[in-house]
Amino acid sequence: MTTKASTGLRNHMLATGSLKAALDGGFLELYQGPEPATADAPIDPAQHKLLVRIYSDGTSAGLTLSPTAADGFIEKSTQTWSGTNIDTGTVQFFRFVGPSDSGALSTTLARLQGTVARAGADLNITSVELTAGAPQAVNFFSIALPAF
Repeated sequence: MTTKASTGLRNHMLATGSLKAALDGGFLELYQGPEPATADAPIDPAQHKLLVRIYSDGTSAGLTLSPTAADGFIEKSTQTWSGTNIDTGTVQFFRFVGPSDSGALSTTLARLQGTVARAGADLNITSVELTAGAPQAVNFFSIALPAF
């Protein structure tokens, strides 16, 4: 279980701004299929099926992280993070992406990628079995920056 930051996100954090600034306004996408080796790698429609896109209002508005971090963690804001399942399947990984991210190979876009499970994953959700048309909420989300 290791969250993967894209080259674009790492470069942004090193020279341009914060992780929060890079990801705010983006979306959390939950996929079925094998997790790509890196967050730079493309989403392959032949292998990866988008099951749900999580919004701050359930339909179109981007997500934001908390305005403050503590103890090396930043959490989701007080927004209600939710979406409607697009397809039926088993969630295996997530990507936190910007609003214009097409999923193509990129070393410049800010992305965060990780595993999804009921427990012991980068993102834990109540059930990894999603059904098309059903609502999906993400009630807790945090990102940790390890000590250097």
